[in-house]
Amino acid sequence: MAFLDKHAILEKSPTLLLVFSLLVVSVGGIVEIAPLFWLENTIEKVKGVRPYTPLELTGRDVYVREGCYLCHSQMIRPMRDEVERYGHYSLAAESMYDHPFQWGSKRTGPDVARVGGRYSDSWHVDHLSDPQSVVPESIMPKYAFLAETRIEPSQIKALLKTHRMVGVPYTDEMLENAVADYYVQADPEGDYEDMLERYPGAAVSNFDGQKELTEMDALIAYLQVLGTMVDFSTFTPDASR
Repeated sequence: MAFLDKHAILEKSPTLLLVFSLLVVSVGGIVEIAPLFWLENTIEKVKGVRPYTPLELTGRDVYVREGCYLCHSQMIRPMRDEVERYGHYSLAAESMYDHPFQWGSKRTGPDVARVGGRYSDSWHVDHLSDPQSVVPESIMPKYAFLAETRIEPSQIKALLKTHRMVGVPYTDEMLENAVADYYVQADPEGDYEDMLERYPGAAVSNFDGQKELTEMDALIAYLQVLGTMVDFSTFTPDASR
């Protein structure tokens, strides 16, 4: 009863209740958030996860700029209905080089965490240009202008340097070859073997089917890599965690 009487003091004083509530929330927040500053200890390293290629990274910026994350999440939860529909649940390591991450907060459209390789490049071109032509019930706006917007790698080396500053392991070799890798990923007839050594598993394609390099190329390159870095047929979670 003595404890309850003391608790009544907090309930009757808005100021004390606010102060102690903030104290409790602060302590809880620190306990939950502080460990994340030591990412090496909180994110399990997974084979296959690599930094984005220069073209994929450019496409990711287009994805963010157009607000695609507002309608499409990139986080498959470990629930049966989620896994059966979208594939293996998302791993923290798959987003370790995302700044910021694109988990999203709602799904007006389907989750795209595993969309890479599921559709052809031409399907993506049709879907982005006129979504209703392939999904009649879609309410997604048209992004045909992306195929008309040419891009140049004038700032791509600086972009990779910026991401390296926040922990993405871009090497000096990747920085020096950023412009060449930018172009060759969209040129199936080019000499792209060295680029694939730097970025294993990257898709090489004339993504939008045009001679000029466009934002459509970059966005499709980004979409085609989502969910493809980890081989889930051989992946086994670390049981020690």
